Amino acid sequence: MAPETLPRSRARSGDGSALERMLDDLPGPDEAAQRAVAERASQVLRPAGAFERLDRVAAWLAGWQRTPEPAVEQPAVLIFAADHGVTTEGVSAYPADVTAAMVAAVDSGVATVTAVARQVGAVVRCDDVGVGMPTGNIRTHDAMSADEFDAAVEAGVLAVEGAVTDDQADLLVLGELGIGNTTAAAAVCGLLFADDSMSSAEAAARWTGPGTGVHAKALDHKLAVVRDVLERVGSVAPLEALRRAGGRELTAIAGAVAAARHRSIPVILDGFIGTAAAAPLALAAPGSLDHCIAGHCSAEPGHGALLDELGLEPLVRLDLRLGEGTGALVAVPIVQIAAAAVTDVATFAEWGLA
Repeated sequence: MAPETLPRSRARSGDGSALERMLDDLPGPDEAAQRAVAERASQVLRPAGAFERLDRVAAWLAGWQRTPEPAVEQPAVLIFAADHGVTTEGVSAYPADVTAAMVAAVDSGVATVTAVARQVGAVVRCDDVGVGMPTGNIRTHDAMSADEFDAAVEAGVLAVEGAVTDDQADLLVLGELGIGNTTAAAAVCGLLFADDSMSSAEAAARWTGPGTGVHAKALDHKLAVVRDVLERVGSVAPLEALRRAGGRELTAIAGAVAAARHRSIPVILDGFIGTAAAAPLALAAPGSLDHCIAGHCSAEPGHGALLDELGLEPLVRLDLRLGEGTGALVAVPIVQIAAAAVTDVATFAEWGLA
């Protein structure tokens, strides 16, 4: 890989937010490496097109790892955790203090994400970016000030820098923990993909699902909260949608996605929340998610719609809805297999059959 110097995001200036500046002059993939892998894939010992989707994954990986011999040997999981002020509205089936308890479970190695990570050989890091420091209640107030938004972006950037320095990560999975964050994700998506032909109530219904398991009247109430957020904020730029209706962990994920692009590290996106965190980048700077792939499509109703909006095809569909990066982790072996099925398989010519 050829890491690029990251735009520093610590100080605010008059030329936009830190994240906005990071989206300027994004590096592209190594097209020569992509072509080499695609060419080899067309010549290995199997019928043409037999592994077509996996061959595309291998070429994608080669382009961002900048090598004609892509491989995933050091995957890393970066989890960002934060609290949400909107939990006071009763939008979740669990109380806000569950976020801190789940952070402790990850740190102790007894969470689902750590169990799955051990199976695929991934290192897990969990960053507290706002546990015990809830965002504003997005039904009535903006989630973050401009400075708070930049600080959350910086947390994501520093986490990627740490993963590169300490773990030499060659593939990133980005996860989140935060009771109330499906409400924030739904609100962000409703703002990003606003349609003049659709009422705020209809937009809320498109993006809002049960999350941790709210149903019936509780789900109706959650829909009303998201509707109120959409009406309060109105039409805004993509990154402003994230600042005003998102959360610190969503913003850290967005910062990490941008930082990974500058480091040329491929990223597997997780479920609805993680994808919603990255979506503002795609609208603010088209092509900014080219180094990302969708690990799975979750059971949360808005996720499939969001993947369609972003033009992302998930690697697996298992109706998972946990978060933490778990769905993306399940896809890691598929990416590993895709690379090996090109680099470790002989071509017809190498096997004397050309």
